Amino acid sequence: MRITIIANGSRGDVQPFVALGVGLRAAGFTVHVAAPTPFRTFVEERGLVFEDLEFDPRQVLTDELGQAWLETGHNPFGFIGRLKPIVEPLMDQFLAATLRACEGSDAIVFSPLGVFGWHYAEAAGIPAILASPVPAVRTTHIPNPIVPPLPLPRLTNPLAYRIPELFAWQMFGGVTNRWRVNTLGLRPLPPGGPYRRIAREREIVLHGYSPSVIPKPPDWGEHVHVTGYWFLDRPDDWQPPATLEAFLAAGPAPVYIGLGSMTGRDPEALTHLALSALQRTDQRGVLLAGWAGLGGIDLPEDVCLIDDIPHDWLFPQMAAVVHHGGAGTTGAGLRAGRPSILLPYFADQPFWGRIVHDLGAGPPPIPQKELTERRLTSAINRAVTSPGIHRRARNLGTQIRQEDGVATAVKILSQRLSQ
Repeated sequence: MRITIIANGSRGDVQPFVALGVGLRAAGFTVHVAAPTPFRTFVEERGLVFEDLEFDPRQVLTDELGQAWLETGHNPFGFIGRLKPIVEPLMDQFLAATLRACEGSDAIVFSPLGVFGWHYAEAAGIPAILASPVPAVRTTHIPNPIVPPLPLPRLTNPLAYRIPELFAWQMFGGVTNRWRVNTLGLRPLPPGGPYRRIAREREIVLHGYSPSVIPKPPDWGEHVHVTGYWFLDRPDDWQPPATLEAFLAAGPAPVYIGLGSMTGRDPEALTHLALSALQRTDQRGVLLAGWAGLGGIDLPEDVCLIDDIPHDWLFPQMAAVVHHGGAGTTGAGLRAGRPSILLPYFADQPFWGRIVHDLGAGPPPIPQKELTERRLTSAINRAVTSPGIHRRARNLGTQIRQEDGVATAVKILSQRLSQ
């Protein structure tokens, strides 16, 4: 049986679905992963078939529209509204690429950013399973991850899911419905789009995060699952760079600072801010260049610049991890049992910052718009010196390491697809 996974977005959006694909392949499925162009090698090295969605998210994030999108913060209407001028010119391309990627599939697994695969599955009469690294089903108990917390959450949380769905459908529903009718031969969908039907028909949904981090709420039915994280660990033959090994061996555990796939207008200024905070806290540092372009200046001897080191090897050796708050990086930091400091930009990143702080595994998050040397210095000091943060982070890491989210998700999918 062929399963096609639609995993759109940046590296953090794609990697959990590659991990899920590896698990499905080990269970005997033929797995195709539809992802942006830069991830071809990343997918194929794991023994999966790559389907090209034919765009480069890095180019999208580094132009003026992309920078404005990143600066929307925790404003769902700004997030969706500023996404429109970015995505609208690419819609026909996305739809055509999704159609090519899905042809010949027996089942579709799609991320929230890969929802076009759901429409194809309806037309082909095959199963489609929403798989999400963030809460994606309406509930009274969990705020919508892209919406700031609202008063009277038991009343307002369900609305916080419905209103952005309606707003997004207003932005993109017209072109999607034309594709459904003219290309797929389907009826148009009403406002609310596919998520309304997914909820009404109680279709299976998989959530790829730990129940130790966000427990399954009681108003989710048996068709909604929280499986544990979908971690993609380093290959067995992977070896760290000798320079990094030597750096780690030469002194106490450093503080990791990295912003993953996020970009910024002034990487040099951000690098200086990070170095000053490390110096003021008397901490050694490991600095991830990443898409933010950190580095690019002369670094002190107690700071090591890296790029693309597996989190499962690196994070357990850190005194603390400082990052942007993507779902995957947040999970990796928590699994390592290290204190986490989140510097969220937008979308679900502020949500994860609140979760980490509420769990006691790190200090309060620092939104990018409020990031200063003083605030980062204070957060690092608190993270590396607080016994309570260390204890709670360590205990949470132990719980997460006992879970196998990929195996749980593969078992659920196998049962669903055998029906």
